[in-house]
Amino acid sequence: MTPQPSLRVTVLGSGTSLGVPAIGCDCAVCHSSDPRDRRTRPSILVEVNGTSILVDTSTDLRMQALANDVRRIDAILFTHSHADHVFGLDDVRRYNHMQRSPIGCYADAATVASLRHVFSYAFDPTVQKGGGLPQLTLFSIAGPFCLGGVEIVPVPVMHGRLPILGFRIGSFAYLTDCNHIPDASWPLLTEDGGVRTVIIDALRHRSHPTHFSVSEAVDAIARLGADRAYLTHICHDLAHAETCAQLPPGVQLAYDGLVLEVA
Repeated sequence: MTPQPSLRVTVLGSGTSLGVPAIGCDCAVCHSSDPRDRRTRPSILVEVNGTSILVDTSTDLRMQALANDVRRIDAILFTHSHADHVFGLDDVRRYNHMQRSPIGCYADAATVASLRHVFSYAFDPTVQKGGGLPQLTLFSIAGPFCLGGVEIVPVPVMHGRLPILGFRIGSFAYLTDCNHIPDASWPLLTEDGGVRTVIIDALRHRSHPTHFSVSEAVDAIARLGADRAYLTHICHDLAHAETCAQLPPGVQLAYDGLVLEVA
């Protein structure tokens, strides 16, 4: 097999839906001086072969793009249509202006339908075109496809009772907003050399009906056999330094601005 090119993964946001600090909260993490405890809504940027692939358009997209100097977005992958993962979609208008082209958006059929509904002003042909409308092309995905010369493998996972998507690219996987990986999805993560670097959901220590807890995420990482693992979608229950000191070797909390080079 031809070796896959290296990936550069930037964690744009590592927080839960409320963000950290949370509005009106006086806890130690929300008032922490450690910049790694300031968490915007979850998203990553994958750069490969000169192609920039955004995963989810978080509510904080504009500030994430400024903080990480994101100059280009060639495609957008969506895990699901919850507000913290899609409500920044209108901010891609700036990339339309700079790139002078629409941007392809890739999601499962349910998420495509939700995007058409929530952002109907952008997709309804009866709406007057002009002013500031994002220029987007929606693609419904049901299996592996290629972007930037690499294969993107959608990985079905469960977010409570809601089926959503994680994504695998070569030896890297992104599995946010999940509390269960179905048996049928494990081969997508373990075949062809398996996933060596993973970013995976871990909301807090206590159990939650729609997110992995820290211990549940650690168990999934052990089954996966990844060399490096980073926990994301983190709430204000987890202080960065204190939590990382308690995690197994090779596992740590992600943080906004973290950059990973993945072979």
